[in-house]
Amino acid sequence: MSTPYTPRNDTLAWVAGSDAPEKSVLELGFMALTDSASLIVAATQGFAQPYGLTLNLQRQASWATLRDKLLSGELDAAQSLYGQVYGIHLGLSGPQTDMAILMGLNQNGQGINLSAPLKRAGVTSVEALVARVRQSSAKLTFAQTFPTGTHAMWLNYWLAAQGIHPLDDVNSVVVPPSQMVAHLKAARIDGFCAGGPWGALAVEEDQGFTLATSQTIWADHPEKVLGVTREFVEQYPNTARALTMAVLEASRFIDENEENKRSTAQLISGSEYVDAPLSAIEPRFLGQYQDGIGHAWLDAHPLRFFANGEVTMPWLSDGMWFMTQFRRWGLLKDDPDYLAVARQIHQLDIYGQAADALGINVPSTPMRRSTLLDGSVWDGSDPAGYASSFAIHARSSDAAPIAL
Repeated sequence: MSTPYTPRNDTLAWVAGSDAPEKSVLELGFMALTDSASLIVAATQGFAQPYGLTLNLQRQASWATLRDKLLSGELDAAQSLYGQVYGIHLGLSGPQTDMAILMGLNQNGQGINLSAPLKRAGVTSVEALVARVRQSSAKLTFAQTFPTGTHAMWLNYWLAAQGIHPLDDVNSVVVPPSQMVAHLKAARIDGFCAGGPWGALAVEEDQGFTLATSQTIWADHPEKVLGVTREFVEQYPNTARALTMAVLEASRFIDENEENKRSTAQLISGSEYVDAPLSAIEPRFLGQYQDGIGHAWLDAHPLRFFANGEVTMPWLSDGMWFMTQFRRWGLLKDDPDYLAVARQIHQLDIYGQAADALGINVPSTPMRRSTLLDGSVWDGSDPAGYASSFAIHARSSDAAPIAL
């Protein structure tokens, strides 16, 4: 990829005088995932320098390691799971630390995948999976990537929508995303929920198949975010804004056309980034799916990074949704002040300044409305009522996942 970006004249005002970044060299954490693309592009393709920044990419082995380095200050900012940021802020997944979300990084693109032995046994449909869970005394084991993370919540939500209790009817373990296929191959797990390219690689290597995509759970759902500590924002507000602008520009570039998507897929497949075959990255990056059981389609809600600012907007209702699921599954014992917590975490002012300077639309309201696969409507208007509305939820005897 060649350097694609020349900054607009009005954006240069943010890197001079009193608006200059207080810290110009940043350590940026990411995971070996397709949806780390905007950070990799921002750091390597000339998007950061116009804003007075140098971004040093630091690939992390697990979400727990990424969290620990972010909280210790070894990382300045990081690709983060939406629910991970909220879990840290609420003290549910590690030492309580006030957190901040600068922007969204992507929507869609995750998958629920089952093993080759289940495929051979004919468990290749929702109905067959439900029958297998109901009829066998041996519980299936599903892996997700972090106890309060998005994948744990997608897996729980999807299982519950099929009538399978995720805390009682199956076992759940935590596995780093890049290790999912190896765990399938070693028969340590029966399935997993994770981001790309690992579901596609399981299909490619005939180690598993994709039974459901995350976008069938919630079309254009929130996924990864650009996370920092609240202390970072307070100490380096200009830096936070400059970083947001650089990643916003990279996000817009990726989604601009198919050529940019293909070149980005090629870039991130490299050994220092996702380190996976391009054949497992590019098709789903473009929305081209094969599930490993004979179906192929062009997805209506593919992995996306910008979509005219719909992806990057840090919607308050998105963050509030994850708290409703924490409450549903017993991670929160009481209802928090959902809106107040979201307002503490989401840096709407910084995002608005960055987006305005780049000519990116900022919605008039920080709430959005969606209908999920079980018919429930989420708009953030009654989070406590929404959290208590589900027939399948945690019982007092259910053990919450152990925080890493």
